[in-house]
Amino acid sequence: MKSRLSFATLTLALILAVPLAHAQTQASTVRPGVAPIPHDDLLYQQLGGQEAIQRFTNDFYDALLEDARIARFFDGINMKHLKRVLADYFCVVAGGPCVYDGVGMKDAHAHLGIGKGDFNTLVEHLQRAMDRANVPFGVQNQLLARMAFSHRDIVTK
Repeated sequence: MKSRLSFATLTLALILAVPLAHAQTQASTVRPGVAPIPHDDLLYQQLGGQEAIQRFTNDFYDALLEDARIARFFDGINMKHLKRVLADYFCVVAGGPCVYDGVGMKDAHAHLGIGKGDFNTLVEHLQRAMDRANVPFGVQNQLLARMAFSHRDIVTK
């Protein structure tokens, strides 16, 4: 069994990793609510490319919909569209060739009243989906570190 950091430790590590992840993007292009776009695709390749990202994204959302603690946030949402858009978001964050055409994180989540516990549950499901997709723990952490800045736009409660 893999040894895991506690979620609080991981969250702290992600917060501390943001400056490093930001520095690694060099002269990145940034859109409001969208992660900086790195100039290399190493993380994208380590995640397995677009098809692998789409697979773990689909698995991730399927798990979210089955979790009574947070499923309510997805009532009335077009899940096929959301799965595609989020996979594109992960792809862009990882330095892949995808185009993210969704709304910014702040606008997408402002009306939902998402709390820290809800966010933590979401991250746990994402990690489990990546585990099931055999994404190495260190690679998972790199993706999470690049996305950590969006926490402030998603957690509104």
